[in-house]
Amino acid sequence: MADNIIIRVQSPDGMKKIASTKRETAAAFLKKVAKEFGFNSNGFSIYLNRNKTEEILSQNKALSLLKIKHGDMLFLYPSSSPGTSSEVMDVATPHSSSSLPSTSAAAAASSSSSSSSSSSAFSSSFSSMSRSHSSSQFPEDEIDQFLAKQEGKIYRNRDPQLCRHGQMGKCVHCVPLEPFDEDYLNHLDPPVKHMSFHAYIRKLTGGADKGKFVALENISCKIKSGCEGHPPWPEGICTKCQPSAITLNRQKYRHVDNIMFENHTVADRFLDFWRKTGSQRMGYLYGRYTEHKDIPLGIRAEVAAIYEPPQIGTQNSLELMEDPKAAAVEEIAAKLGLRKVGWIFTDLLSEDTRKGTVRYTRNKDSYFLSAEECITAGNFQNQQPNACRLSPDGHFGSKFFTVVATGGPDNQVHFEGYQVSNQCQALVRDECLLPCRDAPELGYAKESSTEQYVPDVFYKDKDKFGNDITYLARPLPVEYLIIDITTTFPKDPQYTFSSTHRFPRENREALGETQDFHSLATYLSQCSASSFLDIISDFHLLLFLVTNEVMPLRDSIGLLLDAVKTSNEELALTWKKSEQWATIEQLCSTVGGQQAESLSDYAMGGPSAPASSSSMWSCLHCTFMNQPGTELCEMCSLPRS
Repeated sequence: MADNIIIRVQSPDGMKKIASTKRETAAAFLKKVAKEFGFNSNGFSIYLNRNKTEEILSQNKALSLLKIKHGDMLFLYPSSSPGTSSEVMDVATPHSSSSLPSTSAAAAASSSSSSSSSSSAFSSSFSSMSRSHSSSQFPEDEIDQFLAKQEGKIYRNRDPQLCRHGQMGKCVHCVPLEPFDEDYLNHLDPPVKHMSFHAYIRKLTGGADKGKFVALENISCKIKSGCEGHPPWPEGICTKCQPSAITLNRQKYRHVDNIMFENHTVADRFLDFWRKTGSQRMGYLYGRYTEHKDIPLGIRAEVAAIYEPPQIGTQNSLELMEDPKAAAVEEIAAKLGLRKVGWIFTDLLSEDTRKGTVRYTRNKDSYFLSAEECITAGNFQNQQPNACRLSPDGHFGSKFFTVVATGGPDNQVHFEGYQVSNQCQALVRDECLLPCRDAPELGYAKESSTEQYVPDVFYKDKDKFGNDITYLARPLPVEYLIIDITTTFPKDPQYTFSSTHRFPRENREALGETQDFHSLATYLSQCSASSFLDIISDFHLLLFLVTNEVMPLRDSIGLLLDAVKTSNEELALTWKKSEQWATIEQLCSTVGGQQAESLSDYAMGGPSAPASSSSMWSCLHCTFMNQPGTELCEMCSLPRS
């Protein structure tokens, strides 16, 4: 056992640990490396030094004779890779405000670093190839690519009292600050407790090595597979495959720095369900990510629409159902330039119906998010990973957020935004976190069993004497997992969807609101004086046009979606002349005529007379369009009236 050693091999695709022995030959070791990295025997070279010196050749010499010891680092280069002298790490470009293409920036960096040592060249080569490989597989969001090119420094004016130099000079009192400067963030109004994620990246990559070896690794709570030195769990485990213990820390950065609803109408229409039924409601938030200029290198999420999936709500609970329209919603949102950025749910209880006040239940003395809500938020965030070029996995954390509509200190409805930390995401993903039944503010780290190994989870707190004490996370205060995000409404409302009329929302049958051609005919009659673009610019109406069962327009609505996305009236009028819209208008006029005739007969106290037998008619029971002259529906066989 004393001959067993572990050798680290660093390559452009990452580092791996190879189990070997001191007496193993170099040829046998190279075969292990080839198998581990997926190369053929001639596809790579391994060196003892970073500068490509002292190559390990396939020979029968033992590793001990080659002076390779336990824990040594070897350096692997693929044979097809170009020379390292011309390869430089592209992560240095974010520190410059230059808009040069990456190839030009790389060339410029190459020429400026030609005099550097070969050791530095290996570091640059490794980082460049690794990160460009991950970014090609997992392209970053547009906002991330934009912020990566910004300088991010906080410029300050010359202080007339403290600065003793000329106008062109700089001193400690006026030199530009880094975007992660804690003193600056703490003195903002209001203070910023969490730096932006891109400021955090600048902090990691701002040292002397420019972040050449920075890798944002995702936490894993699972046993590593492929360990052959012992039986699988629960019969055996070792330090190589055992996940490390986790000490929970309050996350210092956040992926989204501000949540902004475009206007009050978006939120008010969502709250209407609770106001009319008293039942809680949830919805998915669709919008876009933009630059938040109030925080250095910050990201703002702008919410343009709320989609309410099928669900069962009561005064105290919510249950999500399977959604057959989920794919269509994602497709429509993408064509409108939107994406799913978060989710919202209500936790409201009336205090005084006459005053319209609600109870203030979520506060520092109770909880802000319950453990069950944290687990749900963690699940959602794991489903929406954040692409990141500094991560070997290609993703790190998530921009997906949670908004709670709840009572505030003034007993009015407030919108509070949150995310859960990356540590919480890992615990949820690997099924290591449970809620406590009687204490919503407490979670519980699972204990290991024969079915699952769970690493120890700890958190630190201060005792009554101010000393830091480490506690086992059984139970766990969920405040260690939560990151709060400011939620706002703009002074000048914005409208991605310009319609001022209300088309019924989906999945609100409990309120008597249905999406059908009767409601469409009513909606169009109310909007007759508006322009066609304003009439059609409603997220829920567009969703109905795509998903209705009578005449779905999924394959022919692209031009209309482009018109709404770009607010182009001409495109909208062009689509209005299509056969699809003419058919929809005919269906609405038929349904509208039947509806008006039925209301007229009802007002006169007589029975509803049959509609004209010379036009198609829609079944009142299943909405199937029947041929003229028939009295029974061809689909459901029910009578016309």
